[in-house]
Amino acid sequence: MEDIIQIKKLTKKYGDVTAVDDLDLTVRSGEIYGLLGPNGAGKTTTIRIMTTLTKPTSGTVRVGGFDVLEEANKVKELIGVVQQHTSLDRDLTVRENMELHGRLHRIPAAERRTRIDELLGYTGLSDQSEKMVETLSGGMKKRLTIACCLIHRPSVLFLDEPTVGLDAQSRRKMWDLVRSLNKEGTTILLTTHYIEEAEALCQRVGIIDHGRIIALGSPMELRKRLGMTTVEMLCESTKTRYQYFADRAEAVNYLRDVGAAEKTVIIRDSNLEDVFVELTGQKVGGA
Repeated sequence: MEDIIQIKKLTKKYGDVTAVDDLDLTVRSGEIYGLLGPNGAGKTTTIRIMTTLTKPTSGTVRVGGFDVLEEANKVKELIGVVQQHTSLDRDLTVRENMELHGRLHRIPAAERRTRIDELLGYTGLSDQSEKMVETLSGGMKKRLTIACCLIHRPSVLFLDEPTVGLDAQSRRKMWDLVRSLNKEGTTILLTTHYIEEAEALCQRVGIIDHGRIIALGSPMELRKRLGMTTVEMLCESTKTRYQYFADRAEAVNYLRDVGAAEKTVIIRDSNLEDVFVELTGQKVGGA
């Protein structure tokens, strides 16, 4: 499987602050890649460079074989970007917003109408097509934003916190939409602070901290490196101590040896959040 995004020795400095530090990163064509990291770790800066919005200090970034500096227009033709905050025109209807995006991409009128109808059905917005954007729910606005970004059939879709602020039902609908897009061949790179989102959607996850990738693999691979079983022990200081083991039997043997009181102990499967916290020392979201 070829790499559709290739980043080599990427560095971005703002004065004396190094936001991205000699970063190497690749995204395979057709995969869903999750970029996780604490606030200030370099996620947003890296994505802004990949999407031609920010110039790097040094290093190279290629998307679909095109250099983001030398061939920015070619890169823009290949990508769609869904930012955390929607950028829809509130004074237009759903269909009119999509019409605007189609015209900006210079799609011929007949093709544009067909594509809009296709995307309205695909995102479940056909019945909302004549409604004003300001009347839509948060989940519908997010789906419309994605529909607008798909109007020119991008090969790569960047999703920055795609479900932030959505309720649980809307979030799961968004997951289904992302899976459908990926199944049809769209490569997706997403950032998220919802750890279960990365576990549910991503084939590979890169954890970035201080501008560098410090861990890379599938959610299962990252869990195995840490330990598949987590033991939470409530200490006298009211702080919780975490230990990780290859399996539940190993965890039980450990507890038997230390003689821990049963009521102070939880044994559970490890998860991607355990990996994140152990590697970065922070909760997801920077807490």
